[in-house]
Amino acid sequence: MLDTRALSRQPGSSREKVLSVPAPEDFGVEMVGVPEGAAIELDLRLEAVLEGVLVTGTASVPLEGECARCLDPIASTFEADFQELFVYPDTRSGGNADDDELRLEDDLIDLEPVLRDAVLLALPLSPLCRDDCPGLCPECGVRLAD
Repeated sequence: MLDTRALSRQPGSSREKVLSVPAPEDFGVEMVGVPEGAAIELDLRLEAVLEGVLVTGTASVPLEGECARCLDPIASTFEADFQELFVYPDTRSGGNADDDELRLEDDLIDLEPVLRDAVLLALPLSPLCRDDCPGLCPECGVRLAD
């Protein structure tokens, strides 16, 4: 949860934050993901606008998984950019906010749904250990790279 009280609900005010937060469970897709509890590095900019707080940022996450072709383990880091408006519940748009709009609750922002969407939608569904990975032999199952 991010506290936005320092922005004082004054449109035009902004704050920069750099945070490290632990990854929640099930933060990945079938073949690759962020290990639970691993550090997610966030570089954020919070901007007060008339109807809420605009959060723009980059999440740098460690990834672990296996190659979709040869099944070797892979580990890397991945960056995902995101931008989301969190509306004040007592503004005109906040009072009529759709279910897909995010609201501030007691001047607090829950970034987990935004991070989950930004990271999971950008992850490769078929990660590779290298671009030219030849995979496994279809007949005997031996790694073709060997």
